[in-house]
Amino acid sequence: MVKKKRVRFIAELARKIRAYRELKSRPSESQRYALDYETMKRPFSGKTLPVLAWQDVRRESRLFSILSGMRMFGVGRLFTRKSWLEDHSEPSYWKITKVKVDYTAENMDHGKAWGILTYKGQPESEVKEVDKVMYHDWRLIPKHMEQQFKDFEPLPDPPVRYVPFPPLLRAMILAQQSKAGGSAAVEEPSLPLQRDVLLSKDYFRQQEQEMKREDGTAV
Repeated sequence: MVKKKRVRFIAELARKIRAYRELKSRPSESQRYALDYETMKRPFSGKTLPVLAWQDVRRESRLFSILSGMRMFGVGRLFTRKSWLEDHSEPSYWKITKVKVDYTAENMDHGKAWGILTYKGQPESEVKEVDKVMYHDWRLIPKHMEQQFKDFEPLPDPPVRYVPFPPLLRAMILAQQSKAGGSAAVEEPSLPLQRDVLLSKDYFRQQEQEMKREDGTAV
């Protein structure tokens, strides 16, 4: 007969109390991401920001620094980042759908946000949490430019012209290339899906001669 496990109510209650105290003593995001703009250090962790980020930190804003001064905390508006504008010609932006503000912060400029991401003109269908909200390169897209970002039509993907060889045939081709080339870098073999045929007068003459050989001459 299996012995029934004894439930220790006091130990279970003590475990829940320890977990609750640990959760309450956990530092908030406003404490973790607080920044001393003179020394460029985070007081909580003592880490110094990279030197390349100092210019953006002084000139640009974090996402919640912008949301805290907007009506409904910017729900429904579009936000982009400076790095996206510089690196991509296609529009990349977040459409904010939900905001959870950390009211313990002094200026309510910390928290979490959710939205729909459109990256390089390709919108996603699911709502997810906005990442890198503490980066100092967020920008609000003006309302008169929102339609311009939304109306962008991405270019169709180019057709596939080459496919990899089957594994066994690929191994044979690579072995032959390595023997012929020695220690030189071996190129990855690929199989073209379309064969370019140069049609010339000689090509049609050869075709006529082959047809005559097969059919024979009329008697």
